[in-house]
Amino acid sequence: MSARSRSRGDRDRLSSYRAKRDFSVTGEPAGAPATPGPGRRFVVQRHRARRLHYDFRLEVDGVLASWAVPKGPTLDPGVRQLAVHVEDHPMEYADFEGVIPKGQYGGGDVIVWDRGTWEPADDTDPVRAIAGGELHFDLRGEKLAGRFALVRTGRGDEQWLLIHKHDDHARPGWDPEELPRSVKTGRTNDEVAAAPEAMWRSDVPADQAEVPLAAPVGRWDAPDDDELAALDDLGKSGTWTVAGRTLKLTNLDKVLFPGTGREPPVTKRELIRYSARIAPFMLPYLAGRPVNAHRYPDGVDRPGFWHKEVPGHAPDWLTRWQNPDADPGETQCYAVLDSVPALVWMVNFGGVELHPWTSRLPDVRQPTWALIDIDPGTTTGFDDVVELARLYRTALEHLDVAGMPKVTGQRGIQIWVPVAAGYTFDDTRAWVEKVSRVVGRVLPDLVSWRWYKNERGGLARLDYTQNAINKTLVAPFSPRPAPGAPVSVPITWDELDDPALRPDGWTIRTVLDRVRDTGDPLAPLIGRPQHLPDL
Repeated sequence: MSARSRSRGDRDRLSSYRAKRDFSVTGEPAGAPATPGPGRRFVVQRHRARRLHYDFRLEVDGVLASWAVPKGPTLDPGVRQLAVHVEDHPMEYADFEGVIPKGQYGGGDVIVWDRGTWEPADDTDPVRAIAGGELHFDLRGEKLAGRFALVRTGRGDEQWLLIHKHDDHARPGWDPEELPRSVKTGRTNDEVAAAPEAMWRSDVPADQAEVPLAAPVGRWDAPDDDELAALDDLGKSGTWTVAGRTLKLTNLDKVLFPGTGREPPVTKRELIRYSARIAPFMLPYLAGRPVNAHRYPDGVDRPGFWHKEVPGHAPDWLTRWQNPDADPGETQCYAVLDSVPALVWMVNFGGVELHPWTSRLPDVRQPTWALIDIDPGTTTGFDDVVELARLYRTALEHLDVAGMPKVTGQRGIQIWVPVAAGYTFDDTRAWVEKVSRVVGRVLPDLVSWRWYKNERGGLARLDYTQNAINKTLVAPFSPRPAPGAPVSVPITWDELDDPALRPDGWTIRTVLDRVRDTGDPLAPLIGRPQHLPDL
């Protein structure tokens, strides 16, 4: 078969697969023409959808011929397992391990339960053998090995039996459920469902479809000197290539932040430069999360506005998330900033402040941080804010709970506490409220529990209500809309005792020196599976 006819055949054979899926929502690969390689691959994926089953897949003529095996394959030659012949899948599916969103075809969690190579028995043509209803083959996997047969039962084209022959690899009584872990990551379905490491996009070629959901700090590289020089050399507008993407940048000399007397104004070009350079530290808080942007396209000395919906002119490569729970009139499609170019695009779009969701894809109803927001009132001095933060430090130490403070870049301090998978927003909100009520009782003259600022008598509020879906706090290292472009910065607990500490003490011109010298004290807590003690 020629490469051209093979590619056309791959597309035709995958038409049934594509017809059942909404690739704007599901994370599965849409498929691309297969690249010929050595040997034939097989994979078995343990798939918890509406019912648990094992997806048994053999590489055949550039696609994955697939059967759903409810009880799983076995090495027991005395057992005949039902195998339902389903549509062919693209080769990229062989490595898929993650979660397909609920409501989509096959929605559920998937692990790579076994994989290896296979060969048809006696030089059989596998395409003809499958069409004829009987395929004999040998597997060489990490769990499965030996001679197998797939035999159509005659009860329709979909009903087959998967059988292991009597050979040296046969094991009477062998149960696949006794070996529940992935051969790819060593994780169980429960562990993958609780903390998926990746999601697949299907609006791009399949070899680009993987979206990291648990990217480690340092995964992203800042632009090199040549890339920064190219940005500096652009005129008022132009195209800039960074991290392999070419972006159209506009109004680069527009002033976005007024000066402060000691410092000159900050232009859009400087803000883009900063965002690209801080990306390795900032993106770990954004990747895998929908983002709410506070836009100031005309500068922060004019009113800004919240913007959540991805505009129609956004580049095709920008990662998007469709919110399946959105009501008419609500935001349907959010940006997910998971690369240096994506961050630069958002800044060029006027996104000055970035507020990531507390939860990650694909389960946005499951928080990954419990948030404490010390919101100062009109009469609250920064010394008062620091005193309240120190009380939280004492409380968390007493509870043996890890957290880290962050100055907001304006007047307040926030404390971010990582939580393990499995908590709801009701859980984190109730826990933070209990801790905050205790802190408030220690210094009652500083704290009001009234909702509206004009009812608080100028006092601070210990705000636990941000622990809710689509309620957000400003991202670490995000600029704030004030003269000089101050930045929200994670700090250590010991820095609360530094008399020189200020909530807006770092700007986009100074914070890069800080992270170069001291790093990010909050970074070690990203993804930490911490359980909150009962209170």
